[in-house]
Amino acid sequence: MHIGPLLGSGRTADVYALDGSWVLRRHRDGIDSTGELAVMSYLSASGFPVPRLGPPAEAARPTDLVLQRLTGPTLADALLAGTVSGPEAADLLARLLRELHAIPSRLSQDPEDRILHLDLHPGNVILAQEGAVVIDWLTASEGPPALDRAMSALILAQPALDPASAAGAPARELLAALLSRFADDGGVPAVSLARATALRAADPRLTVGETAGLEEAAGLVASLAG
Repeated sequence: MHIGPLLGSGRTADVYALDGSWVLRRHRDGIDSTGELAVMSYLSASGFPVPRLGPPAEAARPTDLVLQRLTGPTLADALLAGTVSGPEAADLLARLLRELHAIPSRLSQDPEDRILHLDLHPGNVILAQEGAVVIDWLTASEGPPALDRAMSALILAQPALDPASAAGAPARELLAALLSRFADDGGVPAVSLARATALRAADPRLTVGETAGLEEAAGLVASLAG
């Protein structure tokens, strides 16, 4: 397998070109991708928009995933560029979560549980030619859908509280619009917001500043959710 140039890096992984159709995503910290592969395979078979999975033989290490090479901006990029409005982005995120939560859980025996992304925000949605595609399933789990809604809202609330960030105002507009969409799906109960805050506080990928701002972010979600 010939690994091409580095295309991008996230908090835990690097993405390399393989050819015009496929990329190799490799975790830097020895994180095994087996569980993520299983979730994505299940969701793909269920018709949910995830990147196509490439030939397993091309994945040289357990930390590797071979994925469809997607072209198009992230939803975050489109928001900052002004090509997608806050309400339009809220419609899309709410729809993606609704479609995800309509799929039965893969492992849980609780009939109320669903697949949860637990990191669904504009940076993890690619506006590809074939439509919106959800990426980065490392944190995926199973549980009540309200927890996924709470986590997405909490993640958006953090940049919304940063006045120095170019994403601050768009994130706040998006958060308010998204919470109004969530109201039709059961909203963000206080118990789910508290659980999401605890889960995010335990995430080693967060910076010290991000962790310190979680309670304020949760307060913003609660105030906007009414």
